[in-house]
Amino acid sequence: MSDLPRLLSGGNPQIAKGYGDAPVQAYIAAMPGWKSGVGKRLDALIERTIPDVLKAVKWNSPFYGTSDKGWFLSLHCFTKYIKIAFFNGTHLEPLPPGMSKQKDVRYLDIRENDTMNETQLADWIRQASQLPGHKL
Repeated sequence: MSDLPRLLSGGNPQIAKGYGDAPVQAYIAAMPGWKSGVGKRLDALIERTIPDVLKAVKWNSPFYGTSDKGWFLSLHCFTKYIKIAFFNGTHLEPLPPGMSKQKDVRYLDIRENDTMNETQLADWIRQASQLPGHKL
C-alpha cells in the first residue's frame, strides 16, 4: 500500500485540510509528474514575493493569503495543466488571461511545456496580495 495521497479527478492530490506550510508541501510533493516541479517553483515564487504569506490546503487545493487581506490565490491540478486562480484577478494589471464564471476571478493555466514568465507572475502575486481577499 502506498503512502502517497490518492489522486482525484484530473490528477489533483487529495490532501486533508490544514493550515501552514506542511500541508501545502505535502500537496506539492503529491502533484503528479512535471506538475510537482512547477508547484515547487510557484510556491517559492510566492514566498519570495510575499515573505509573510499564509498557506493552507482547503478543498484539495493550496491557498495563499495574508493575515490582513485574506486568501488571494489558489492552485489546482487538472489532467493537462495547473490552474492558478487569482480571486480578485479582474483588478490586476494586465489581466490574467483566463476568464471565470465568478465575477472577480481570473485564471492562469500552466501546461507542461509552457515557459513561466516569473516576472509577470510575481507582479500579479504582489498586486493580488494587496487587494481584499477571501475569508474562507
